[in-house]
Amino acid sequence: MRKNWLFLILATTLVTAQYNLNAQTKRKIEVRNANNDPLRIETPEKELGLALGLFREGSYFNAVDYYQDLKSRDERNPFYAYILGECYSKTRDYVPAAHYYVETYNLDKKDYPRSAFFAGQMFKQQGEYQQAIVWFNKFLTDNKKTSANKEDKFNRLITQKEMKDMKKQAQIEIDGCNMAMVSIKDPQPVNIINCGPNVNSPYTELSPYPLGDTALLFATINSNHGYVGYDAKVEWHKKNPGKGEEHNRQHFMLAHKQPGYVDSFQWPVPFTDAYGTFDGLGETGNGCYSPGGDRFYFTRCTIGDSFMFRCNIYYSQFDLVNWGPVQPVFIGDADGGRSNTTPFVAKVGKKEVIYFASDRKLQSRGGYDIWYSIIDPRNGTFRRPQNCGKQVNTKMDEVTPYYDSRVNKLYFASNGRKSFGGFDIYSADGGPSRYTNVQNMGYPINTSADEFYYIKDPVGKPDAYVVSNRIGTTALKNPTCCNDIWRIQSEPRLVVVGKVVSKKTQEIMPQSVVKMADQRGEMNTYNSEDGNFLFNMQRNHSYVLTADKPGYTSSRATVSTMSVKRSDPDDTVHVTIFLDSIKHSFSVSNIYYDYDQATLRAESVASLDTLVNFMKDNPSIQVEIYSFTDGKGTDEYNNPLSQRRAQSVLDYLEKNGVDRTRMVAKGLGSKNKVASETIDGNKDNPEGRQLNRRTEFRIIGDLPTRRVLFNSALPGSMDQQEKNLHMEDEAEDEPAAPGAKKPAKDTEE
Repeated sequence: MRKNWLFLILATTLVTAQYNLNAQTKRKIEVRNANNDPLRIETPEKELGLALGLFREGSYFNAVDYYQDLKSRDERNPFYAYILGECYSKTRDYVPAAHYYVETYNLDKKDYPRSAFFAGQMFKQQGEYQQAIVWFNKFLTDNKKTSANKEDKFNRLITQKEMKDMKKQAQIEIDGCNMAMVSIKDPQPVNIINCGPNVNSPYTELSPYPLGDTALLFATINSNHGYVGYDAKVEWHKKNPGKGEEHNRQHFMLAHKQPGYVDSFQWPVPFTDAYGTFDGLGETGNGCYSPGGDRFYFTRCTIGDSFMFRCNIYYSQFDLVNWGPVQPVFIGDADGGRSNTTPFVAKVGKKEVIYFASDRKLQSRGGYDIWYSIIDPRNGTFRRPQNCGKQVNTKMDEVTPYYDSRVNKLYFASNGRKSFGGFDIYSADGGPSRYTNVQNMGYPINTSADEFYYIKDPVGKPDAYVVSNRIGTTALKNPTCCNDIWRIQSEPRLVVVGKVVSKKTQEIMPQSVVKMADQRGEMNTYNSEDGNFLFNMQRNHSYVLTADKPGYTSSRATVSTMSVKRSDPDDTVHVTIFLDSIKHSFSVSNIYYDYDQATLRAESVASLDTLVNFMKDNPSIQVEIYSFTDGKGTDEYNNPLSQRRAQSVLDYLEKNGVDRTRMVAKGLGSKNKVASETIDGNKDNPEGRQLNRRTEFRIIGDLPTRRVLFNSALPGSMDQQEKNLHMEDEAEDEPAAPGAKKPAKDTEE
């Protein structure tokens, strides 16, 4: 399986030219042709050679320009489409990447069998989960037989093991899509806000490290000059021998919070005190202190040809007066020129432990893993590193560890598990060697984009930081190219718990689907097997809760969080929803008309609104609306008048959101009087006539296809569940086989 390019950049703190097109120095190519086009060279062969060179050295933004030009000359060449998909994928421009992988598949899926898998990944990272599932399933269907396949132009074989691993990963990706669609409907009680322009630039920021609740240490690239690419670096050093790279080095910055403002930061200043000076080339980031504050750890990476680089961890010791010289952390040889990066030091029990990510091969689970080393309290040396084990690490990449000693949890980013898209943040209980209860942190901490570097505040409420390229990031080239630091603001945990009860017997009603809709119409569902349910709520919302069960109508419960503040404590609200056996006819009082009129009187609105709520709370119900007149006048006059009155009620319900196809209006004139219109045999009775000018309702249908809009406990999307329900209904309509038992029907109480 191909190595995810993104991790190599972020986990080692190196922000390369893939992200920063505007900061790159384009190769100057002197060409002469009739079109005077600076992109075109004399022959396509020479242009292809240049494009391949740019691609191999990691200059993907530049490579796009040349491959686009080559493709314009040969539109149906699948190689150009495929490599454009690769370039856009590596620059995290998900929309065109998906487009070109799909085009590759349509042009030549035989020679590019992985194009469907990569298309699925790119749709997933856009948040287009249904489309992603379609393309992952295409990949699985097209590759039922595991075999080696040659990919044109790359001159390499996909081994049987690689294809087998990709098929396993495709199913993990599908599971992640389904998890994401459910989780987005039930978000975690947090707000996610961008840390703002005093922290984030159009380039990339990463490795946030809160210093108490007053300042933030982080790594950034110098936005005044940018990262000018490997070629420019070499030329600069030729002209400036022996000088450092402060003009484009990734380095530390320190931003203090604005006094009196929540999570607003001042203009940052360079931070150098705790790690001194370092001679030579390199990129610096991933800073953290030891629990006692007397050591500062960080990562330094050195660059080689084609943006190949190696990272190691260093530290500086405070000697009562000053910070001492920088020293490497001797945590074993990262064999074969491998990297150690993203350190975090914490107390685990009574031991001081350094966690880090490494791509070392010995005892590896695959890719980058999370490792740890116990620091010897006697002399400060580092014991032989140990892998955190299969509970944490996968065959893919695990990075950016953070350990919270207050709750004994390890937090890390991974792209080898069920995810919302790319890298997600996960938590695991235990440490340092054994872990349990590995969990995805959920939406909106995780999104369809990439999330790294989760870290909590050391004091106060469990607010935190995360690094992400999600939509809303300060972008340089495309909306998701680059990383920003985001603030996770904890919210009070607001929960509504309740039970579904029979109105007649007051007993718990099992096997129902409870629905909670907010003021915008967004709905969550809970499959209540035992009659109990629970929903998470957000501040500044109004909710309506109802239940769905065949043969029953539901009452409603309302809950409001409009007045709740972020500083308020957690709260739980208890509600009860009543189910009543369907009554096939009922009256709604206080629906009035003036004499000889079909127009609804103002005092009828409250009763009609109650009916609107009833129809919305019970979306499977179909009704007939009957309107009546008093006994004055002839049937020829009263029957059309009553029809107009019934129609006015139907029109009101439709205007307020009830589907017209669920209602039938019928006028019955002066039939079925409910009150006498005379007193003492001949005296007129206005009150009785008013009671006869009424509207009644009769339930004529209960459509199962309208009953459950979406059951979050079942697999598939809303459309898929509805399709399955239709298929079940059709199956029930077919004649049963001889001797077959009929399914039991719900009975009324």
